Order: sequence, then structure tokens, then C-alpha cells
Amino acid sequence: MNTLIAPSILSVDFNNLQKSIDIVNHSEADWLHLDVMDGVFVPNLSFGFPIIESVAKTTQKPMDAHLMVIEPDKYINRLRDLGVSRMTVHYEACPHLHRTIQAIQKAGMKAGVSLNPHTPVALLEDVIDNLDLILIMSVNPGYGGQTFIEHSCPKIEALRSMIDTKKASALIQVDGGVNFETGRRLVDSGVNVLVAGSFVFSSTDPVDTINKLKLL
Repeated sequence: MNTLIAPSILSVDFNNLQKSIDIVNHSEADWLHLDVMDGVFVPNLSFGFPIIESVAKTTQKPMDAHLMVIEPDKYINRLRDLGVSRMTVHYEACPHLHRTIQAIQKAGMKAGVSLNPHTPVALLEDVIDNLDLILIMSVNPGYGGQTFIEHSCPKIEALRSMIDTKKASALIQVDGGVNFETGRRLVDSGVNVLVAGSFVFSSTDPVDTINKLKLL
């Protein structure tokens, strides 16, 4: 299976948002990644529902929402109603994680859980059979364009081993510092889905960059 690519619009110029959506539409990207931040769980604000609603009207790619927020359960139905197909919440933000996963899936979306760089993958052992997606943060969440954390690769290898041992079906997604060099190592470590934002949209040919990432 080719690597799945989910370009993130976090780092795009929102005055020309439609141009960025068109780039993704005309590429071989698989999903469109939406980084939603509340300024509480992470030290930054990104965009809210009006932007997601605008994106939903023109994107031709499934929307993959990554909620870096407290109390993500409050937004499940609203994201579903906007057409989001995958909703990922943070382990660190969910005191009743199993219930949150069930609520996302009951709403008709695929459920993902994200882990911050300091959070060990072993903490997902009791819910891994219930997950559709696991997002490993290879930078500290909150800002685009950060330097890749090297420990991410052995962490992903451990997660891949856990998934294979338990015969689970969750995809492994990685977000942060993804480029051609780190992307190759991440795929070799067992990653299924690469999220890339600034690397894609700051390149001279974003469509070509997306398409080359997919071949990793």
C-alpha cells in the first residue's frame, strides 16, 4: 500500500485558503488534515468551525480533524455534521478515553487518538482494538514548522509491534517535521499516514511535493 498523505492547512495563508485547497484537490493527497487548537490544551489558536465549514464546501478530499483542545467530546456532532470523516483526540485531554472513542464512532466517524511526544504508546494497550487511527506527534503540538523529534521512530516501531501483536487494524499517522528524509524513516518504522504542512506549502511545487511524499 502506498503511503497515505494528509496535507495540513495549518501553515497556509488563510487570505488565499481556496488556493491551498485547490492544490490539495489537484494532488494525489488522500486526506485533508485540519489542526484545531483552542489556546488552552496547546499554547496557540488555529481556526474554528467557520473555516472548517468553508473548507468543507470545496475540498474533494476526506477531512481529517485533529483536535488539540480540552473537552473534545463537545464537538463530535458538529464535526460530523460538517462532513469530517476522521476525528482524532488527544489521550492527554480525555479522562474517559474509551467513552470518547465510542461516541466518535457512534456519530459515524473514524476515531483516532493522538499522543504527545512524552506519552508512551503502552498507554493505548487497552483501547488499541477500538481505534481506527493513532497519531504520533513528532513535534510538540501547537505550532507548525518545528524540528523533528528523533525518538519518534523507535516510538513508532514499538507501536507497530503492538498493533501487529494484537492483530489490530489502527493506522499509524505522524505529524510534525515531516519531509522527504524523515518521511522515509517514518515509513520504514511502520507509519501509514504522513501529515505535512509547511514542508508542502512552502515548496516551489506543492502538488509535486505531495505526490513524491506518497511514493515514500
